[in-house]
Amino acid sequence: MNIEEIIEVHGDYLLRVAYLYVKNRATAEDIVQDVFIAFYEKHEQFRAEASLRTYLVKMTVNRSHDHLRSWKAKRLMLFEKVRGKESNDTPERAVLEKAEKRELVEALLTLSLIYREVLILYYFEEMTTVEISKLVDCPEATVRTRLQRARKQLEHRIKDYEWEELRHESIQE
Repeated sequence: MNIEEIIEVHGDYLLRVAYLYVKNRATAEDIVQDVFIAFYEKHEQFRAEASLRTYLVKMTVNRSHDHLRSWKAKRLMLFEKVRGKESNDTPERAVLEKAEKRELVEALLTLSLIYREVLILYYFEEMTTVEISKLVDCPEATVRTRLQRARKQLEHRIKDYEWEELRHESIQE
């Protein structure tokens, strides 16, 4: 398979993975582009111990983590908090809202990275807890604990969201 075919087959999927981590379309595109460049330059190092998709997802997750740890990302997040988020909806947001219920996606994106990560990998990427533990380099028991805690946090956030929606509707009436 040549690089064009690999990009065609895996590009959109990796973009969604990166976006769920960094919550920014342009940054996610940059990360995926970096992943494909790195893979192209070092494709002979790929030993096929895992599927190509798993290998590329791991690279994308690692690049996303690197970005989130960088000073540039922290500075941008700080500016967003100070200025407030833009009110216009992005195409990515529209796609995510069509794919999942709006409140689920919003609640998922409010979770801290360690909890959001295991939920995304487990439910969206359909990885096992064993695969996730290898990917994030932590014990499988830790992954299971994070999944349990993430589910509870998500459940509470969805309930809070539904309560706010009901309150908002009653105020408008």
